[in-house]
Amino acid sequence: MLSDRKGDYGFDAPNVLLTLTGIGLVFLAIALVLAALHLGFWAIPAAAISLFVLLGVASFTYTTRRGKFVVWAEILEGLQLRGDERVLDMGSGRGAIQLMAAQLVPRGQAVGLDLWRSADQSGNAAAVASRNAQAEGVAGNTAFETGDMSKMPFPDNSFDLVVSSLAIHNIEDAAMRQGAIDEAVRGDQARRQARHRGLRGDQQLRETAGRARHGRREKAQSWLAILVRLPVDRNVSGDRDQAQSRLSKVSRFRT
Repeated sequence: MLSDRKGDYGFDAPNVLLTLTGIGLVFLAIALVLAALHLGFWAIPAAAISLFVLLGVASFTYTTRRGKFVVWAEILEGLQLRGDERVLDMGSGRGAIQLMAAQLVPRGQAVGLDLWRSADQSGNAAAVASRNAQAEGVAGNTAFETGDMSKMPFPDNSFDLVVSSLAIHNIEDAAMRQGAIDEAVRGDQARRQARHRGLRGDQQLRETAGRARHGRREKAQSWLAILVRLPVDRNVSGDRDQAQSRLSKVSRFRT
């Protein structure tokens, strides 16, 4: 299954995870002390807070270690890619989504762009992503670039598919977040114009973040999920305006 991974993809937002874990353990300790002092009236709410926070930690851990792969496998497989596309992952980190895409484009290429900051993902480094590519068997059709997603070092006519997961919302400045969206739209404009009628012209940008749950299906409670389909036979300038209009809502989302 595409969601079964062999690499090590760390933890998203490790500082947040550590902070929540600490809060949960502190309230648990308070509850135990109060219970030992026979102050059960106060111990109960402290224990409830601890349970709530630690359940959140468990959900967070499941999402970053397993749930997001299940969600993204469904998204990527649903695209029915031909296998020769060139894919860009904006804010690729250790390659969680990029390398899944690479497995679906054996005759193409999956490029990861990142600033490689460990605050956003534990152990975030191009060398780590490269090792994961080796582990997943896709080292031959992957590449890793260092750069700012709001000013990407790629010309027009570069990619068939642009994806991003748990990345754009990390840009604090609203104008720069919008710039990242503009860059994603720019990156696939010319190639779509160049394709002749009759070929698949889907250009898609998804920013998917959230917590995956157990149930009849593993789903994500998305903080942000956007899908833009841009057919090849439309006016290019009109498509660009439409895409930017639909994607501009990204600038209003922050963690």
